[in-house]
Formats: sequence, structure tokens, C-alpha cells
Amino acid sequence: MENTVIIGCGNLLRGDDGVGPILIRRLWELGVPAGVVLVDGGTAGMDVAFKMRGAARVIIIDAARSGSEPGTLYQVPGAELATLPPPSGMNLHAFRWDHSLAFARWLLKDDYPQDITVYLIEGADFSPGAALSPSVATSMERLAQHLLAQEPRIKN
Repeated sequence: MENTVIIGCGNLLRGDDGVGPILIRRLWELGVPAGVVLVDGGTAGMDVAFKMRGAARVIIIDAARSGSEPGTLYQVPGAELATLPPPSGMNLHAFRWDHSLAFARWLLKDDYPQDITVYLIEGADFSPGAALSPSVATSMERLAQHLLAQEPRIKN
């Protein structure tokens, strides 16, 4: 059983929506402690659920589009994750992090991780072919450093 799985979700072809997979690549560059598995979830949707199986801890990173200031970093409270509705009527073309968690809880049953944290970074530009916005890139780097240096449960 792996200790921690960090999953970056999003579409690399749509500007700030690619922040999750880009953060995973940044963590690969920086190096992670033993027991940490990095997963480029990209637009994998349901496949993300299988990457969580048996993990002691899961961290998911994705972009947000709430209308807040670009680069704003959110940590979704664990209580909200525990009350996600069961999967129903999902569209695979609009499969988000919360859908992945609801599907994983349904699919994995007892193998569903009990310790899950979701970080969302507010995007500015989701245009096809766009690069990360400067504010999103800055928040992504801060989060990468936080995950490696300040998150006590990620270290062995």
C-alpha cells in the first residue's frame, strides 16, 4: 500500500485548466519523499478512482472557475468531501474532481481512502492553447512548495 497519492487533474490544452498536471510535473522535478506517488490525472476521469485504491492519503489538485480572483488557492474541507452525492447522470466530457471522488467511493468501497484533501486554484484563462496565467503559476509553485515542505503528513 502506498502512503500518499497526489493526483493532478485538468486539461493541458486549455490554459489554466492544466494546473493539476503541470503541478505534478513540477513535483517530479523537485523530487518527492519515498512513499509518495505522483499521478498525472489529466482528463482521465474515472481512471483517477483506480489510482486511489488502498492509498492511506490522497491529495487532488485541480483548477477552479468560481469567479474569484485568479490564483486564489482553496482547500476543500474534508467534511464536504464526505458528503459528496453518489454518482448519477455524469457526463464523461464534464467529469470533475468531485465526480472522481464520488465514483471512487462507490467503486472502491472499503479500499476508498479515508484521508483526502483537495486543492483548487482559481483560473483566469481556459482558452485552448493558452499558457498558465502568471497568478495561477505563482499559486501552483506555492502549493508545490507547501506540499513538499509544510504538509507534515506527506513526509515519511
